Amino acid sequence: MYKTMNLSHAEAQDVIDAIRRRLEADRKAACVAVTDSHGELIAFLRMDGCHLPPVQIAINKAFTAARERRPSGAVGESSRTVPFPMTNFGDLRYTGWAGGLPVLVEGQVVGAIGISGLDEKTEAELGAFALELVTRTTAR
Repeated sequence: MYKTMNLSHAEAQDVIDAIRRRLEADRKAACVAVTDSHGELIAFLRMDGCHLPPVQIAINKAFTAARERRPSGAVGESSRTVPFPMTNFGDLRYTGWAGGLPVLVEGQVVGAIGISGLDEKTEAELGAFALELVTRTTAR
């Protein structure tokens, strides 16, 4: 038998709220998804003014990061190095776009964060901010 850790709903909502506050201060809008260690959705936000495509993309970025235990952009890079379609991963939810980050606690993936609707640099900055928040919170 083995035990797994997952982000709680409260932790996921804290991440969503922190990112929402930062985006509102910058007058930007995005979609933010937080998943458990299996890539299944815990919490989600679509901000006012965010287009529809980022809804599913944010969820898929978090799914990919959790399932592959690495950033979704790194998954995309590796598929370009050895060309094969993302469908070879066995699930249509996989994506190779950057913006999905796994959340690690004590070396174990406990969830993932996916952000979509902004430029890649801003998504990466928000992801790093969110990871710092989760790491700081779960270390207590």
